[in-house]
Amino acid sequence: MIELPAIRTPDNLPEPDADSRAHAQRVQAMLLDRIKAAGGWLSFEAWMQAALYEPGLGYYSAGSAKLHLGGDFTTAPETSPLFAQALAPQVAQILQASGSQTVLEFGAGTGALAAALIPALQGLGIQVHYQIIELSADLRARQQEQLGWWRDQVEWLDALPEAFSGCVLANEVLDAMPVVLFQYGAQGLIQQLGVEHRPDVDGSPFAWAARPMPDALATQIAARLPAMPGYRSEINLQAEAWMRQMGQWLKRGAALLIDYGFPQAEYYHPQRLQGTLMCHFRHHAHDQPLILPGLQDITAHVDFTAMADAALDGGLDVLGYASQARFLMNGGLAQLIRAPGCDPAARARELAAINTLTSEAEMGELFKVLAVGRDIDGPLLGFVRGDRRDRL
Repeated sequence: MIELPAIRTPDNLPEPDADSRAHAQRVQAMLLDRIKAAGGWLSFEAWMQAALYEPGLGYYSAGSAKLHLGGDFTTAPETSPLFAQALAPQVAQILQASGSQTVLEFGAGTGALAAALIPALQGLGIQVHYQIIELSADLRARQQEQLGWWRDQVEWLDALPEAFSGCVLANEVLDAMPVVLFQYGAQGLIQQLGVEHRPDVDGSPFAWAARPMPDALATQIAARLPAMPGYRSEINLQAEAWMRQMGQWLKRGAALLIDYGFPQAEYYHPQRLQGTLMCHFRHHAHDQPLILPGLQDITAHVDFTAMADAALDGGLDVLGYASQARFLMNGGLAQLIRAPGCDPAARARELAAINTLTSEAEMGELFKVLAVGRDIDGPLLGFVRGDRRDRL
């Protein structure tokens, strides 16, 4: 029987409360069982899957607050309804081009995007049928409460549609899909990083351990970046498979994928020696995914070149790629600001939100929008200026 150490938190992070510590102990025990069942070594991809999505225990499957002020991070839709209002014209264009009034959102969080987008689309003359696929039972319940006013227009799905026409939305979905973690060792050999049990290392029973990478995956990684001894990064096979699979069920329409990340040449930049893994706990960001199990979000930036290539492999077209700032400005974000004579406090809040959404120092440049689809003619308005497909 493995004795579980107390959950300890680095000095630069807030202390979890007693209930959170008890939950982390349960998640810790589950992960130790997984390591034992796997023969003493668990791939990081499997670790991240369990830590985030294990029913009743994982970060997204348990009942803790995750989003906005009471949670661990704030997404663009929670920052301001202006985000959805600037998104609405692009969604409307896709719906009209696809001959559909259906929007399908993956991972709808608190429901903030839907709550602002539905009335914005109504203002454009579209009575939208809004569908949501949500893996977290807790978040689904919160969405149902948030969207009760539009209950006749919103439907929650338990599985992917067999055939879909309309607009697909995925805001900060790809970054939360589990990744394969790798590093270049000596002589250019590629190693896969995983987790093993090692008693009480830095206050945690978990420690990194490397294994040889399977040949097929090592070849795939080597084709994306040259050998750089000591270089560590990620490859998101689950997200790539998800993109290819979209080509099977998206019959007409387009998907807007909004997330933080880079084209491949920047993703695997020589100066990004430790990859892009990031954790969020009570609005503090750090790079230690093996601590606070079940209490913190674990993410990796998106390789948008890989996502575009996977979409093409699935038979979809790449319709646009731009920074979030440029995409929202193309959607008319600047025209949504209250007039100077309106409530000064409300105007100040809007200006602050727009700065967060568009500033290069905030979300504006780090976040990108990738559009893929099928049977959609003409340029999409969100990409009429600042389209960067040539950089993918």
